[in-house]
Amino acid sequence: MKALVTGAAGFIGSHVARHLLNEGLKVVALDDLSGGFRDNVPEAAVWVQASVTDYELLQALFEAEQFDYVFHLAAYAAEGLSHFIRRYNYDTNLIGSINLINLSVLHQIKCFVFTSSIAVYGANQLPMSEDMIPQPEDPYGVSKYAVELDLAAAHHQFGLDYIVFRPHNVYGKHQNIGDKYRNVVGIFMNQVLLGQPLTIFGDGEQTRAFSHIDDVAPIIACSALNPAAYGEVFNVGGDQPYTVNELARVVCEVMGVPPNIIHLPERKEVKHAFSSHDKAKRFFDLSTPVPLRDGITEMAAWVRQVGSRKTEDFAAIEIPYGLPEGW
Repeated sequence: MKALVTGAAGFIGSHVARHLLNEGLKVVALDDLSGGFRDNVPEAAVWVQASVTDYELLQALFEAEQFDYVFHLAAYAAEGLSHFIRRYNYDTNLIGSINLINLSVLHQIKCFVFTSSIAVYGANQLPMSEDMIPQPEDPYGVSKYAVELDLAAAHHQFGLDYIVFRPHNVYGKHQNIGDKYRNVVGIFMNQVLLGQPLTIFGDGEQTRAFSHIDDVAPIIACSALNPAAYGEVFNVGGDQPYTVNELARVVCEVMGVPPNIIHLPERKEVKHAFSSHDKAKRFFDLSTPVPLRDGITEMAAWVRQVGSRKTEDFAAIEIPYGLPEGW
């Protein structure tokens, strides 16, 4: 069996590629390196540097490789920034996905596995469960939900089998800690390595159920071999919500530095976000979620090894009005 993994040089994608290889599948790893790193890609995978927005290249790749499965993880997953990069967000996260769906229909892919996000739910739906009506509040969530709807339409019209996962606040090895717009765990660790204060938007009492990569990637990787999951949507990740203040304290303790925290003006974001995983438990053999301190300890050891990464400004801000302080 052969699988295409998009976003394979990125965080979750690189781990999914590794798990697929361990299951004996052949893996073609595609990424444009806009947010990932070539070193993240497993050596046994066939490497293709390209964007999911390059339809002609994707056409040639599908024709040459004859994939059985597509695992689509390529995205720029910055919810807050997506308000200010709307066109880039939709080109990358929506149009790129439609390119892959079209080709998957044309080449009769056995299953299209899509990594969405709990950003589709919006606010005030707790715990977030798959039977709720999505009400995304940012362009990133809108783009993800649009792809979910398109997959359902493609299945109805053409019989394309698919699975949707909605992970949340995932952290661990291979995360891009130099991206200041997303992934708060990585941002905090990078700030510690650089001797900078940890920056928190607002009072820090917003809550998230931070999810270790081992609570997410193995389930995504094994899903396509479980036909009972076809056509379903699953939340996947950690169960226990923590405040951002609590997270900051754990990161400082694990990395052996005294808390040095500054609070920036509040930005527009969902205040509380955590989900139910009861449905996933009925379809998959889920292990006990990795405790936050254990996961942070493991990631911190990797971060110390690879060192800090330079934080770059996003080069193509489309709407410069109202950017949060520090961006």
